[in-house]
Amino acid sequence: MKNLLLALLLLPALAAAKVPVEEDIQNKTMDASSPFYYTSLMMRYNAGDETLTDEDYHYLYYGYAYQDDYKPLATNPDLDKLLMLAAGLDPDNPAVETLDTMLFVGEAALARDPFSPKILNLMAYAHGALGNKLQEKMYYNRMQGVIRAIQDSGDALTQKTPRHILMFDHALDLLTTEGYTYDKSRIISRTVEYIPLTTPRIVEDKKRKGFYFDFGRVYWNKPEGYTYKRDRTWQFNNLKPRTYK
Repeated sequence: MKNLLLALLLLPALAAAKVPVEEDIQNKTMDASSPFYYTSLMMRYNAGDETLTDEDYHYLYYGYAYQDDYKPLATNPDLDKLLMLAAGLDPDNPAVETLDTMLFVGEAALARDPFSPKILNLMAYAHGALGNKLQEKMYYNRMQGVIRAIQDSGDALTQKTPRHILMFDHALDLLTTEGYTYDKSRIISRTVEYIPLTTPRIVEDKKRKGFYFDFGRVYWNKPEGYTYKRDRTWQFNNLKPRTYK
């Protein structure tokens, strides 16, 4: 299997963390009179609404944890199919038939994980390669909004200030967008994992060996006796989406 490394636009860290507060998320996403009512937000998200703000994405991303469709421990066979298709692509001369199939399979994969940076990236790539510029930009904007929401939830530099994720893969995707390579993650508490870097990096003038992520939402509704086994890590390269000014 070809090893492809996810290449997304590096995004600047936001100045102040917006840690998700569960009571606030629930109240605002379940209130039909709220501007953050989840049904309305999701309709705008799926329609590619470019007026969605970072605050909207905050409630979109973390509000998903309260939706019936949020099943982080379920398998996503369409994601596996999508990754297989992407791995067989020639980035310099991708086959139109494969790109079309990627779009079909990618939509099915998004139904199970609508905020997956890697799926959104591949959808942007496939649309762009087919010349569908409006759709390419739509998926690219979605990907950026999701990444910013996670980035803004914490600096990930300590166990007390982790970034909050809905899926384990989202943490790995985020680190890849920031240009990091990483080793196997370690669970250090009931809700926090530590992902060590393969090579320490200087972050905010300090040497950092890894980053912390809060995965607590993943296990909110864990079935009795369930044991989670992580799939192998997938990484992508040569599939960089267009940069928009």
